[in-house]
Amino acid sequence: MCIKTETKADDKKIKCVVWDLDNTIWHGTLLEDNKVTLRDGIVDIIAALDNRGILQSIASKNDPQSAMSKLDSFNIRDYFLYPQINWNSKSASIQAIAKAINIGIDTIAFVDDQIYEREEVIYSFPEVYCIDAENIAGMLDLPALIPRFITEESKQRRLMYMSDSKRNEVEASFVGPKNEFLTMLRMVLTIREASQDDLQRAEELTIRTHQLNTTGYTYSYDKLDCFRQSDKHKLLIANLNDTFGEYGKIGLALLEVDTDIWTIKLLLMSCRVMSRGVGMVFINHIRNLARKAGVTLRAEFLQTDVNRMMYMTYKFSHFKEYSKKDNLIIFENDLSQIINDPEYLVVSAL
Repeated sequence: MCIKTETKADDKKIKCVVWDLDNTIWHGTLLEDNKVTLRDGIVDIIAALDNRGILQSIASKNDPQSAMSKLDSFNIRDYFLYPQINWNSKSASIQAIAKAINIGIDTIAFVDDQIYEREEVIYSFPEVYCIDAENIAGMLDLPALIPRFITEESKQRRLMYMSDSKRNEVEASFVGPKNEFLTMLRMVLTIREASQDDLQRAEELTIRTHQLNTTGYTYSYDKLDCFRQSDKHKLLIANLNDTFGEYGKIGLALLEVDTDIWTIKLLLMSCRVMSRGVGMVFINHIRNLARKAGVTLRAEFLQTDVNRMMYMTYKFSHFKEYSKKDNLIIFENDLSQIINDPEYLVVSAL
């Protein structure tokens, strides 16, 4: 029997490490001497973080062309997403990186050799995890930089974000209605019951996903496996791919199923698919399952500072408030309302 408890993650986990360049990634100041040398062991650290699924970027006060050329010459340029090489404050660069990647400021670590720069960032964003460049050698042992599992999605995360960047570039230059662009992507959303092989990624999703998350409950691998095997629960996972490639496992839903009432305990989607409309499609799949089973469908929603979009997704999917206590809302769905999936997306239910 699965124990019906939920927890909120308190341990800080870093999603992106933002690096300074001069006297941090390399020894020396590039504008003073083009023959800078890499810090000992830095490439191994960068590669290890990448393998763990931790994204990386740059916040450096430097000449952009010279700095990018130097990163290229060291064969490490491709590790860094949305590098901010300019004369802006480091806090402004970090804010731009967080916005470009679409992650919270509180999931960023910043590495710099200058105490002034670290203090400037802390003043603007005290939630950023600042690291003195003198301590780089011990970074890989920091708990905040050690994921519980290294999944296939972890290893491919940077490449997936690079694909996202290409999608965004094409979308920015696309002339025409958004639905035409989405149609051009030829998206396929696959929804199925989770298998044991999915559970490491499922746990990772509950820990890493905050904005597109209805309750913020986190579940361990063992608890998810218990739910997977329970006849009182349904654990559903969603994959997405399009013409640019795989997004990977981007959605998770946990349902508590009783004889007459099904309750969505958790519904989350990766922030990388925020603008693709897949959240409502996932919900619609659950609605159709509940309608076919002849049950009432309810959903828990725990309000946070960042998940209002999921509140609106429930409302647009014909959920109405059934009860409320403090920040916990219980929704109930009007299953008589038929919602058609968008034509631009193919749904494959297994």
